[in-house]
Parts: sequence; C-alpha cells; structure tokens
Amino acid sequence: MAGCGRPCAATRTRRVSAMGADEVRIEPVPVEDYHRLERELFGDAARAGTAGVSRMWAHNPGLMKAQRPLQEYLLGDSTLPPRERELAILRVTWLCGSEYAFGQHTLFGERAGLSAEEIRRVTEGPDAPGWTPFEAALLRAADELRADARVSGPTWAVLAETYDTAQLIDLIAVIGRYWTVAVTLNSAGVPLDPDRPGFPERPAS
Repeated sequence: MAGCGRPCAATRTRRVSAMGADEVRIEPVPVEDYHRLERELFGDAARAGTAGVSRMWAHNPGLMKAQRPLQEYLLGDSTLPPRERELAILRVTWLCGSEYAFGQHTLFGERAGLSAEEIRRVTEGPDAPGWTPFEAALLRAADELRADARVSGPTWAVLAETYDTAQLIDLIAVIGRYWTVAVTLNSAGVPLDPDRPGFPERPAS
C-alpha cells in the first residue's frame, strides 16, 4: 500500500499532552491509503472515517484487523452501561496523559450522558466531590490498575455491589485496552484531529 511502509517526515504540530511529547513519530497514513486498506480488510464493513488513530493503526494491517472485533465489543456490545464505561476510559486516558484518546472519549462521554463538568471532574480523580461511591470506585479502579496492576479489595467490593462477574471482567478489560491505546498514541505522537477536543480547560480560580 502506497505511503504505508515508512512514517512520513514529522511536519505536523499538535497541542502538547500532559506527557510532554509533541514529536510526531508515526505519521497517520494518507486518507486514500487508509480507505483502500479498510476495503481490502473489511469489505462491506469498511469505515469511511479519517481519524488519525485509525490511520496510525493502518501501518500494521494485521493488528488493525485483529483488534477491530475487540474494539467493537468493548464500545458496542459489552455488558457495561456506556456512561460508566466512558468514565473508566476517560480516567485511564487522563492518567496516561493521552490528550488524543481523552478528547475522542470526551465526545463518546457526551453522547453517553456525561456533562462537561463531570468530564472535567474525571481529571480530579475519585476523591473529587460529586461522585457517587460507585462512580468513585470506577475511577479508582483505573487508578489502581495503572499503579498496581490490580484492583484493590475495597474497590472491588464496592464495584461488586452493582456489577456481576461479566461486568467486572469487562471493566478491567476496557481499562486495559485503553491503557494500550493511550501509550501507543503517546509513543507514536499522533496529532489531535482538527476540530476535536483535547484535555478540558481548568476552571478559573
């Protein structure tokens, strides 16, 4: 596929993420090449989008194809209510400093019913005033998995009051998935898409 063998020169700029990395290391493939690959891999199920994250994955067609069913499950068919799923995703992408992933899921979160204030409050963590005990546990699970690779007993107990076993597994899986997405985006230096949000602005003190 033309244009997919080697990254192009890093000529694009983007807002600096919390990780401080602003170098584009893996330039998203050209849109035409991405659409061609989508048709080759997925046929009638090909997507027509232009998101930089999708065009970054296109540098590795095998991985691009292999991960699609997991992504569709986690964002469409999992046992988690969308609002709760997005709280967990926003928290782990914030912790990883992935402005791209946080911005993308700001839009998903809004569609799932999160307010702008709730999305901003995710950045303050599970102890911020305003969360229910269960919502705080969702955020704390992301904190603990990133820090300790394990959900603590107290956090698990709160989650298990509401979630069944399948939901607990889905929660861990979606946090792990978006840790992978976040660190890949950070390392690749994928620039923010035009007219897409990044991290929320802090309120004036």
